[in-house]
Amino acid sequence: THKIIADNINKSSLFSGNITGIGARYCPSIEDKIKKFPEKNRHQVFIEPEGINTFEMYANGLPTSFPPQVQLDMIHSVEGLENAKLMRYGYAIEYDCIPSEYIQYSLETKLIKGLFFAGQINGTSGYEEAAAQGIIAGINAVNYVLKKDPVVMHRDNSYIGVLIDDLVTKGVDEPYRMFTARAEYRLHLRQDNADERLMPLGHQLGLIDNERYKKFIEALKIKNRELKKLQKTNAKTDSDKAYKMIDILRRPEIAYDDLTEFGYKIENDVTNLIKNKISLEVKYEGYIIRQKQEIERFNYLENKSIPADFNYMEFETISYEAREKLTKVNPLSVGQAARIPGVTFADVSALLIKLKTLDAK
Repeated sequence: THKIIADNINKSSLFSGNITGIGARYCPSIEDKIKKFPEKNRHQVFIEPEGINTFEMYANGLPTSFPPQVQLDMIHSVEGLENAKLMRYGYAIEYDCIPSEYIQYSLETKLIKGLFFAGQINGTSGYEEAAAQGIIAGINAVNYVLKKDPVVMHRDNSYIGVLIDDLVTKGVDEPYRMFTARAEYRLHLRQDNADERLMPLGHQLGLIDNERYKKFIEALKIKNRELKKLQKTNAKTDSDKAYKMIDILRRPEIAYDDLTEFGYKIENDVTNLIKNKISLEVKYEGYIIRQKQEIERFNYLENKSIPADFNYMEFETISYEAREKLTKVNPLSVGQAARIPGVTFADVSALLIKLKTLDAK
């Protein structure tokens, strides 16, 4: 298999010159793997069923742009796949994307009012990345028609906010993929608190019905009730020192249900989901408080707006590079300006002073 790929490498669209764009970093083709790592004598491939009612299998790990005959030879050379039939051949695509300076946080283009873009055309790669933009672009397209304000997600409340902010502020020079490492507030952007972060907005927009929202509010009340109870209830221990139940739960080895051993009564309406939420909040409380303080500082800069007609090129206190980058992006806030590559802390400080001067006038 390795030899077939190596011998036909120049027939691949990626290496024949048919495709010149930069591919997705985390989805290399099999020929790309062979080219970059010729010393490796094996590459893992998962043969996955396409569905419960089909005999078709998907060869996960074999993305390719070889001609059909080479793909057949490659598949048939694998032990166990000698008689396999290819239902659909692999292929490679190349697409253009819109430069980031033309996209707004609402995903409306700056050049054409009422035109919204989502997905690969904005420079991303991946299903979830496209879906995340799709829901925001869809919401804002409707809001535009209804003459309502756009919905803007932020870095401190969602991964969607991180993704869109990265696209708009930093731009892309290769297909963009979302990772938790891209979010500086990932301790706050947890799976267990997604409902608390986003469900009120979803309900406000009409995406969450009243019945579901009512259940969310009820669960939130139970969680808050339990937190207060944990803070007030004394734990029964062999120690002379008095401990509250919340102190016991802070211990890494203690699970929520273990609190019964210390005399705590867990109410019937406390679900496993609520137990998990409380346990995480209590055990990571110190880190969460520190992150909330960082978010407050972030929000101060985010809420410091910059006039849309601010002339950066005339603002000679900051570096020329910063003036060029700021003019290109035209940030909405000081927070966004601070995240633009090439804009230094000194540039941001000077910008804050300038804005205070303008406010005073």
